[in-house]
Amino acid sequence: MGSAMARRLLAAEHKVAVWNRTRSKAEALQADGATVADTIGELADQDVVFVMVSTPKDLEEVVLGENGLLSGSNKPQVIVDCSTVNTETSKKIRDAVVAAGSEFLAAPISGNPHMVDEGTSVMVASGPEETYEKVRPYLEAIGKASVHAGEDEQSRLVKLCHNLYLGLIVQSVSEVTTLAEKAGVPRAAFLEFLNNTVLGTEWVRRRTPDMLSLDLTPTFTTELLRKDFDLGLAAAREHEVTMPLAGSVFQLLQAAIGRGYRDDDFLSLFAVEAASSGLTLEPQTTESDESQS
Repeated sequence: MGSAMARRLLAAEHKVAVWNRTRSKAEALQADGATVADTIGELADQDVVFVMVSTPKDLEEVVLGENGLLSGSNKPQVIVDCSTVNTETSKKIRDAVVAAGSEFLAAPISGNPHMVDEGTSVMVASGPEETYEKVRPYLEAIGKASVHAGEDEQSRLVKLCHNLYLGLIVQSVSEVTTLAEKAGVPRAAFLEFLNNTVLGTEWVRRRTPDMLSLDLTPTFTTELLRKDFDLGLAAAREHEVTMPLAGSVFQLLQAAIGRGYRDDDFLSLFAVEAASSGLTLEPQTTESDESQS
């Protein structure tokens, strides 16, 4: 995801320096015009530093760690974190960044790396309005739009709600597709019908080829979605919100990981639903695919 974001900034003719714990991932961006930093500390003298990591622990290490962005005498003017983390970690990072004399914007991103490459992702940000406006041109170079959700950690909750909804969508379409197919309806025919109704969604349309071919190449892993459900359900407990559907999907994500789909795409929920229903899935093609072969 971070590489796709960097490419968008480079395409918009911004100067970009990059660092990754796996150096080869950073070096892959050199052909697009990026400069590769040897250490994260070398990014600390930049005006704006974007961070994209997988977990709260990673975020703390990158910003507050012994060799993190705040460890040296130079500090970034603004740190923009685009990860999906809980509000407690975000506030801890924000307080430390502000205490160090810098500004902090929480700006999670909606969309997988392919969508970021296409410029169709959306970013939601929270932090001081002045900081948001300062960084907004970069946010809108990365995605098709950005939304300012508040002055504090609101964007974190917005992104968690988004990912909870995403899990509900994939489980819902998995259930109805399994029912239709087990009852004798071709998977391709059912999804074509669904995608042309008012209930069709852009996500299901995009993932229909993968549901047909059973391609579980990860765009977002089952483990990462489980992490976001864990964070989202913790927020629900904090705010005393009942989430019976999300709670059930969390258990199904756990089942998917238990069945060996930890590092596969979270579309593995479809495979688990089918297996639990006694349906053996086989790759399918659409009529248009067959006509081109």
